[in-house]
Amino acid sequence: MTDRAVAVPRPLPAALSHEAHRGRRRIRALLKHILLVVCVLAMLYPVLWMVVSSLRPNDEIFRHAGLALTQPRLENYSNGWNAFAQPFSHYLINSLIVVIGAILGNLLACSMAAYAFARLEFKAKRLWFAIMLVTIMLPIHVIIVPQYVLFSELGWVNTFLPLIVPKFLATDAFFIFLMVQFVRGIPRELDEAARIDGAGQARIFFHIILPLMVPALATTAIFTFIWTWNDFYTQLIYLTDPTMYTTPLALRAFVDQQTATDWGSVFAMSVVSLVPVFLVFLAGQRFLLRGIATTGGK
Repeated sequence: MTDRAVAVPRPLPAALSHEAHRGRRRIRALLKHILLVVCVLAMLYPVLWMVVSSLRPNDEIFRHAGLALTQPRLENYSNGWNAFAQPFSHYLINSLIVVIGAILGNLLACSMAAYAFARLEFKAKRLWFAIMLVTIMLPIHVIIVPQYVLFSELGWVNTFLPLIVPKFLATDAFFIFLMVQFVRGIPRELDEAARIDGAGQARIFFHIILPLMVPALATTAIFTFIWTWNDFYTQLIYLTDPTMYTTPLALRAFVDQQTATDWGSVFAMSVVSLVPVFLVFLAGQRFLLRGIATTGGK
């Protein structure tokens, strides 16, 4: 057999290989961005549809699933605002009272409990911390009956007290755990230096630890605002007087089983109730990211 010359492929120049690699990376990045945009639009579609439906007449709301708007109806907002004996601002204020009380309670009580678990030494500390973590897994339906009996005996039903006072008793274990992880990341040398200068536990907490917990405190405040503002079940249990209704209960009152529901007004007030949530989230997004990113970091 005669030997035949085998053609060996010449390697591509380094510049061309680098350009091909960059081209593939750009294509992958473009596909990822397209996929993300599609996912975002899919998740935002219900909100966008609600906003558009708040400007439609009632007979057109459920006829069209698209976002096209032909005849804007701004009367839905004025009708929804004045649909009850009290203007809708009354229910927004009620929600704001509950939210502010819940935020103040969680910030004060949860931060103090977190400092105790992270810095102080006391008997059965690990056991109490484990019990606190177990309460995170308890559904609200398990404890709502004994809580209602207790608050009913105290005469707190149909007041804001059952929605606010428990927050001052550090009942939100999730935020305690969040702050414990954050406090553990603060160097103990700061405590020791303050103790050498004669500072006690209260002064160390309020003057050293608490100012350094701003990201965790901001995260707690944002989540407390969103969860309390959107809470429906607990507020439905304790608030029965229409004058005490919060925003979720007022929106539920629009849906009447006996008469036709003015869905345009319902969606209009739903949009109004979402505005504070969006504003708080946008204003605190920077602190929220810092609080989550630095929790537990050394």
